[in-house]
Amino acid sequence: MPERYIGIFDSGLGGLTAVKELMQLLPDEPIVYFGDTGRVPYGTKSNETIIKYTKSDIAFLNTFDLKMIVIACGTASTIALPHVDGTVPVPIFGVVSAAAKAAAAATKNKKVGIIGTNGSIRSGAYARLIAEEDSAIETVSVACPLFVPLVETGHTTGEIARLAAEEYLESIRDFGVDTLVLGCTHYPLLKETIASVMGDGVTLIDPGQVTAGFVKDYLTEQNLLCREAVPHRHRFYVSDCPEDFMTLGSAFLNRPIPGGVEQIDIEKYM
Repeated sequence: MPERYIGIFDSGLGGLTAVKELMQLLPDEPIVYFGDTGRVPYGTKSNETIIKYTKSDIAFLNTFDLKMIVIACGTASTIALPHVDGTVPVPIFGVVSAAAKAAAAATKNKKVGIIGTNGSIRSGAYARLIAEEDSAIETVSVACPLFVPLVETGHTTGEIARLAAEEYLESIRDFGVDTLVLGCTHYPLLKETIASVMGDGVTLIDPGQVTAGFVKDYLTEQNLLCREAVPHRHRFYVSDCPEDFMTLGSAFLNRPIPGGVEQIDIEKYM
């Protein structure tokens, strides 16, 4: 029987940080990825639009034989997940819950910073989930709307990235956090810049990394792990600009994108 896919989607390239971690942790698992590059970013859209886009992304992925879906987008995870959970015959997981659990476990001084898109910060989901883990933890949240376009255009280090990080992170640093949630899967590409601004004493929580660990645990518990390597097992789709995705996506994965990238008309799945 052909192995089923792990379906993953994001508003653009950021979800590839989760794909990279999954490829390393579960090298035999086939993955189908959709990057909604024609409608990025999600973080500046209304809740209604984010939910609509998420439903169409899931409808496209559901055309494949899946074992699970991962919403590798902080904004969609915080805003749309409650509206799409249970709408397809496989479980849907978001990156937010795993990152919140990891942050609560990592902090020693009970002060956690959260950065994300306008939409994810506006929702308050990270702060709420961290409080559910430990009500003694204090959180401070800051939206960083320039981070996604910086990453999407390859400006992850250098003066421009550093100036943006210093502007956004000043209040978080002053709050005295010892843990910072990178509340968008694009942000790990800025990890070097963010770490230099925050200092050595702050632990950075990478949502893609902790979600990959959660996926492995779930597939193991459910006896759904792939039993043998599948040739040409990964598939990548976008809604616009596959050439740009190929170029920048390779930086996200630290390897050429296997199998190339195909453009699809996501409007068919609305």
